Parts: sequence; structure tokens; C-alpha cells
Amino acid sequence: MLKYIAGLLFLLMPMMGNATPEQVWQESMRLAQQGHDKQAIAVLNGAILQAGQPNVWTQRFDMAKRLLKLRREAKLHNEYNVLDMVGNNQYEMLMQGWVQQHPLPKVEDSIMPGLLASIIPGSGHAWLGRWGDAGVSAMLVWPLLILTFWAARRDMGPVTVFFALITAWLWSGTVFSATSLAERGDYELYYAWWQQMWTASGLPSKPW
Repeated sequence: MLKYIAGLLFLLMPMMGNATPEQVWQESMRLAQQGHDKQAIAVLNGAILQAGQPNVWTQRFDMAKRLLKLRREAKLHNEYNVLDMVGNNQYEMLMQGWVQQHPLPKVEDSIMPGLLASIIPGSGHAWLGRWGDAGVSAMLVWPLLILTFWAARRDMGPVTVFFALITAWLWSGTVFSATSLAERGDYELYYAWWQQMWTASGLPSKPW
């Protein structure tokens, strides 16, 4: 509900109170191009509510709002979805054929790279095919891991704790790196597909 109110308040501002549909569209695309998808969606929602009766512009606003919502969900929550077809939008009908020929790309779960990296340093990056990063991760963690065991076998107390803490810090960093790279790769793959879906819908302007 808040997003609808935010959109309405934006449109009721002195500058935008008498905004034409073209101006509303340009403002929403400007916000989206800057990465402010939430604000752009709010503006589009407000414009739809203010219009009252469905028309070509409300169909355009609705389509853009739904597509931007998909991008926001992918960016913030790693949720990679295809647009739900409601069947009453001319832009949606243009896009249907493309979606049927270009199904949602398969994305890998980031759990596996993170799990492998937490078991064997470097293996998470190797799973992703990033062999250079795998080598760097291994070189960072394995020597210190060996030093930690060496110090432990000699009952070196504080030295063992020091090596163990440094090893844990570096190891956790490589796990985070592997997980982040997997998620970024998934998003980049999905986003490239999403951009083509936007283009296939026939909407004017590109929010990127």
C-alpha cells in the first residue's frame, strides 16, 4: 500500500501535479536508469491509479512496473522469475512469443560453491570455472592451515591460536567470495535475459 501512496504523492507534487503521461514515463525511466527501481515502480503505480480508466498509457505503465519489479527481486533477493501473463496488455502479447522461444535461463544455486569452498579452500571457485581465483584462494589458506597444524603439534599455544584465527579469517573470506561470485554470475545471466525480454515487449525507452 505504501508504494501506491508514494507514487500518488509524487504525482501530486507541484512540479508533477499536472504531468502528462509522457512526462511520467520519462521520470520513471530516469529513476530506473539510475537504479532506483522502487521509486520508479511507485511513480508508475501512482500514475495507473490516477488515470482511473485503462488506456494505452496505463498498459505501458503496468508492463514497465511488472518488469522493473522482476529486476528488483533479482537484484535484492536473488529471485529469478519470468513475467506472469495476465492476458490484457498489448505489450505482453508482443512479448509472449519471445518468452516461449527464450525460456528462463537456468541459474546455479550458490549453495554448492559456498559448501565446496568451506570444505576445501579453492574448490568453490574451481566449481565456477574460475581457476585463477581458485589458485589464489588455495595459496592464501593452505599455507596458513599447514602452519596452524604445525604449531598445534608442537603445543605452541598463542602461536597456534594466532595462525588459527588468521586461517579462519582468510578461509571465510574465500567462502564469501565463491558465494558472491556465484550469485553475481546468476544475476548477470538473468539480467541479460531480462533486458531482451524488455526489448521484446516493445516498450519505448530502456531503463539501463
